[in-house]
Amino acid sequence: MSQALQSLLDLLDLEQIEENIFRGQSRSAVVPRVFGGQVAAQALVAAGRTVPADRYAHSLHAYFLRPGDPGAPIVYNVDRIRDGRSFTTRRVVAVQHGKPIFHLSASFQTDEDGLDHQTPMPAAPDPATLPTSEERLRGYDHIDPVIVEKFLEAREAVDLRYAEEPPYGKFGEPRAPHSQVWFRTNGKLGGAVDEPLLHVVLATYVSDMTLLDSVLLAHGRGGWAVGDVVGASLDHAMWFHRPFRADEWLLYDQESPSAHGGRGLGQARIYTQDGQLAISVIQEGLVRVPR
Repeated sequence: MSQALQSLLDLLDLEQIEENIFRGQSRSAVVPRVFGGQVAAQALVAAGRTVPADRYAHSLHAYFLRPGDPGAPIVYNVDRIRDGRSFTTRRVVAVQHGKPIFHLSASFQTDEDGLDHQTPMPAAPDPATLPTSEERLRGYDHIDPVIVEKFLEAREAVDLRYAEEPPYGKFGEPRAPHSQVWFRTNGKLGGAVDEPLLHVVLATYVSDMTLLDSVLLAHGRGGWAVGDVVGASLDHAMWFHRPFRADEWLLYDQESPSAHGGRGLGQARIYTQDGQLAISVIQEGLVRVPR
């Protein structure tokens, strides 16, 4: 396991300070606030710590309320909404400086047999043939080297590979509002940490990295890396359909059906490399053009 991945696991390993109350640390991101994927992942960890081990996360719905302060810890308060025969529901409020910054509802379910179908996996290039994030980012002369280093530091625990040029790599002309990214952790997971919830938590963390790319592509914008838009995640929803491993390649197939009123919508499906639909994701984000 890489040191970067171990550092990420440490970041996601919350301290329990009271029954139903957990504390997590923060770290700086590409933008001067806590990375939304970190807060969502930590909140899911907090919820999962109060759920029986035989119940697995199958959905989450969340709102980003205020920017997080990367210099301060985050307290996660868990409300045990319901414990049913098959489903368990938890609500989590993340608090900093006495104010809520994030709200999450998550549902967990026991294993069941049932009907089974899925949308087929779309065509995508082999991830082994694609450049790494470092290879792409270090090849761009138009991006401030400081920003490049921030991007690489923020993603060093994840091997993330774009199928085509990302918004910040090629911009100025609109493209189809569709983006594909392969990702997996930079290192294998094993031992005591290798449990189903951790893989779901890590996918939640990564899911906030690129989902609004397709909004930017539709308008020929390069995004926060080049400063031609400002934005933030507003809400986030995920459905976990089938088992998967975050340390094996996952295809993040993303598109944007709409942007209006300073908001852009991204929706996506995440597939295992053998074609199983593992996760569905939807997020609306603030996307504004600087005046």
